[in-house]
Amino acid sequence: MTTARDIMTGGVECVGEHETLMDAARKMRDLDVGSLPICGDDNRLKGLLTDRDIVIRCLAEGGDARTVTAGELGQGKPVTIGADDSIEEAIRTMQHHQIRRLPVIDGHDLVGMLSQGDIARNYPEDRVGELVEFISY
Repeated sequence: MTTARDIMTGGVECVGEHETLMDAARKMRDLDVGSLPICGDDNRLKGLLTDRDIVIRCLAEGGDARTVTAGELGQGKPVTIGADDSIEEAIRTMQHHQIRRLPVIDGHDLVGMLSQGDIARNYPEDRVGELVEFISY
C-alpha cells in the first residue's frame, strides 16, 4: 500500500501565524509554490494559506498585505492527512473537501504536503483522468 509519506513533498516550509501576507507572498515566490502551511508559535499547524487567499480575501477586499497576518486568514481546523494513510484515503479526503493540497502530519508534526499532482505522478497512467475528475467534481 502506497502511503502519503511515500509520495508527499517533504521539507515543507511554513509561514508563521504572525508573519504578514507580504512576507508569505515573497516566500511563495521564492519557493515557487502556491500555498504555505500556517504554523503557530508552538510549531503546530494552524491552517493553509494560498496565493488565492491573499488576492481574494485580502487585496480584493481592500486589505493591506503589509499588515494583515497569515494567522488572520487561517480559519478553522485545517484538513490534513496522516503520513501513513493510504493514497486512496487522501483522494477521498480531497474529494470530500474539494481541495487539491493536504498537509501531511505525523502525530502533531507537519512532515510534508501532498498535492493532487503528487498523486497523479504516482497513480496508474490510465486512471489519472479519473483522479482529477474525482477531486475536481
